[in-house]
Amino acid sequence: MSRPLRIAHVAPVATSVPPAGSGSIEALTSHLTEGLVARGHDVTLFATGDSTTAARLHATFPRGYRDDPSLWTWEICEMFNVAAAIERAAQFDLVHVECEYWPMSLPFTRLTATPVLHTVHYAPRPEEVDIWRRYPDAAFVAISREQARMMGGLRIAGTIHHAVDAATHTFRATADDYLLFLGRFTKGKGVPQAIEVARRTGHRLLLAAAENDYYHEHVAPLVDGSRVQYVGEVTGDAKVALLGGARALLYPVQLPEPFGLVLTEAMACGTPAAALNLGAVAEVVDHGVSGGVFDTLDALVAGLPQVLALDRAVVRATAERRFGLDRMIDAYVDVYRRLVDGREPSPR
Repeated sequence: MSRPLRIAHVAPVATSVPPAGSGSIEALTSHLTEGLVARGHDVTLFATGDSTTAARLHATFPRGYRDDPSLWTWEICEMFNVAAAIERAAQFDLVHVECEYWPMSLPFTRLTATPVLHTVHYAPRPEEVDIWRRYPDAAFVAISREQARMMGGLRIAGTIHHAVDAATHTFRATADDYLLFLGRFTKGKGVPQAIEVARRTGHRLLLAAAENDYYHEHVAPLVDGSRVQYVGEVTGDAKVALLGGARALLYPVQLPEPFGLVLTEAMACGTPAAALNLGAVAEVVDHGVSGGVFDTLDALVAGLPQVLALDRAVVRATAERRFGLDRMIDAYVDVYRRLVDGREPSPR
């Protein structure tokens, strides 16, 4: 058997790992860390002091900068946390950095002989990628084929879809009578479009996200408390219950997303997704099996009855098969070993 790896896993330091509230990146970081430890790897998690993990914990800050206003600006907090891992890089076989924003760990890759791997959790703009190409030897994992396309010209060591912990997502064979939008209130998420779908199809829609300026300016005037209801931000068991009770998750995104974790979370509860075909949607949703992928809002409206008729047990089984935790952890370990053994070629 291959020897265990010594891994530095660098989390964002916005909040704890796993998060007490919302925080998909912190949740994914926790899943990967705990899975690596369970497989016998020697993992040190660089995260906030209020994090919970079976790995060794190096706490650069007691709490995250979302919870402690004295820590702003956020950039210096993230930089200090990355630097803490690089300063100890000789103790590890590999340093893996989870980048919530831009990969500020790039300049560190030439300061250590230890391989540094980056996972970026957003859709980078072309001008960002142009700058990142100044470090052509830096290794990235793409979270979808769509994100890999966005990061053309960089060293993509692997493409690994996110995972969902099906054990914590209760399957609902029979849904309640509502559609659901769950995510952030931003222009690119398509909240007004979700409301339009609900009104055109005669369904009740629940909106679940944290209030912000976009909500008050663009969404609140459309909430009538009857057909369109705002239920606030939900996390933990309340989030799972809301996902499982929905007849379908509406995902009419207006800007390309590199993955769409909420899609897998809904499907793990048996809830199909009705989504517009942008970004990685078609990689995540199997049209006619776990949801519907549509090119236009009119097509989504017309196809919604077929989405609602899908077998929820098949939706759940598809999520378990395609987005299980073991698959994601095994794929990362494979990338780690190729980098450590020098089997992952550099583009130069």
